[in-house]
Amino acid sequence: MRTYLVVAHRTLVGRSLIDHVRTLGPPDECHLHLVVPVRHPANHAWTDGEVETAARARLEEGLTAFRALGFEVSGEIGDANPVYAVTTALRTSPFRYDGVIVSTLPSGASRWLHLDAVSRIRREVDLPVTHVESSEVTAPN
Repeated sequence: MRTYLVVAHRTLVGRSLIDHVRTLGPPDECHLHLVVPVRHPANHAWTDGEVETAARARLEEGLTAFRALGFEVSGEIGDANPVYAVTTALRTSPFRYDGVIVSTLPSGASRWLHLDAVSRIRREVDLPVTHVESSEVTAPN
């Protein structure tokens, strides 16, 4: 069984990511491990509890969506820094991964691309890293 680490937040259940995941092979031959980094809102003061609750809700949406497609799926909440979230998950996970999938908003709208997260993840990990760019936001700002 192939196993992929999928890191996303606002685009987790978007059409672009779902379409890409479907190309990985039959759902019964793929395991997905979702990492949803916490997201610090820019429009108000936030608490750790608030951002963790929002990320956990987002993770549950992703688990439900990918299970409905027939995938074996697990997941966790990650650090706000997507590079650190990915490297931590890879270091602490019991899975042996075949690749990492990073789902972002398009350039200009994506904070992760502004931070050069995809390139930094590619430098940090010894796995194929696929970048899926979505034009739709499927989570609140």
